[in-house]
Amino acid sequence: MIRVLLVDDHAVVRMGFRLLLQSIPEVSVVGEADSGEAACKLYAELSPDVAVMDIAMPGMGGIEALRRIRAHHPGARILTLSAHDDVMHARRCLTEGALGFLSKRSAPEALVEAVTVVAGGRRYLDAALAQKLALAEFDGASKSPVERLSEREFQVFVRLAGGATVQRIAQDLSLSASTVGTHLYNIKQKLGVENQSELTLIAIRHGLIEA
Repeated sequence: MIRVLLVDDHAVVRMGFRLLLQSIPEVSVVGEADSGEAACKLYAELSPDVAVMDIAMPGMGGIEALRRIRAHHPGARILTLSAHDDVMHARRCLTEGALGFLSKRSAPEALVEAVTVVAGGRRYLDAALAQKLALAEFDGASKSPVERLSEREFQVFVRLAGGATVQRIAQDLSLSASTVGTHLYNIKQKLGVENQSELTLIAIRHGLIEA
């Protein structure tokens, strides 16, 4: 039996994942968390075989939760989920120790396959994304200045590039507007840009948002 912990801040999404996974006899969903903070606590309590975790959540966020869980439980098998299917999100997750990365745009059966593969201690990436990662490494895309952004800066960057206001980002990430402003300043310094249009161009170039 594969014991799974579901982590997503949307109850409807968790319910859909639960129904899908529990239709498989060898899978049991043993817990659900709606935040990175709750995920860290529940992981320690339940010791699941696999944690299926969204990376875009308010508060701590999925990648920071991944980092903390792995720090306390080095053998943790975590499958990260994202609404994006770009190389940069995948690489960040894998670098922090996730065994798998899956786009929420994938077919439902891909989740079952990914959970099974990760439960066996093997890495999971769909073929198209694996090819993108390999090509990105080959052509030097891994050297992008975007890689120097901290996880929180990266979250702010993607939202700003997509047109979100500072106030909306502060609300989404449970931060103050002044903290978001500080992140924005640091992002501009690291990327060498002066305005939001330039941020948007960089995000489009890296496939983080659609043109």
